[in-house]
Amino acid sequence: MKMGTRRKSRELALQMLFQSDMGKQSRDQVEKTFWAERKDLDEGVRGFAEDLFRVALDRSDEIDAIIEKHAQNWRMDRMAAVDRNILRAGVAEFLGFPATPRPVIINEALEIARRFSSPESVQFINGVLDSIARDLAPPAPSK
Repeated sequence: MKMGTRRKSRELALQMLFQSDMGKQSRDQVEKTFWAERKDLDEGVRGFAEDLFRVALDRSDEIDAIIEKHAQNWRMDRMAAVDRNILRAGVAEFLGFPATPRPVIINEALEIARRFSSPESVQFINGVLDSIARDLAPPAPSK
């Protein structure tokens, strides 16, 4: 899967998280309406986006606690919605896809933040994800 495909998946996962967050919608509601408008997508793109979205929702309490611990003086509900969900997607990828190098996950999150958020947000997201990446146990070496 080429990098652009993964980025597209990450952007779609962000949009799904945003829809779930802002619309207070369940996973089923989001998936039904979200994919109805995007029928022509590559299966690989859709699959990885759904996987990220599921990890982010299934482990949302754990992910939000990790983010709040590292975003000093910031509660989740005070963060810009886009930033909060970029962070959630990044941490979900750290936890759910440990084979992906953490610097790649952080860089992808920053590229997405540059596209969907403000310049100040890019620095904030970088600081929080970098802190989390250093704090998490190192990924198990692959055999």
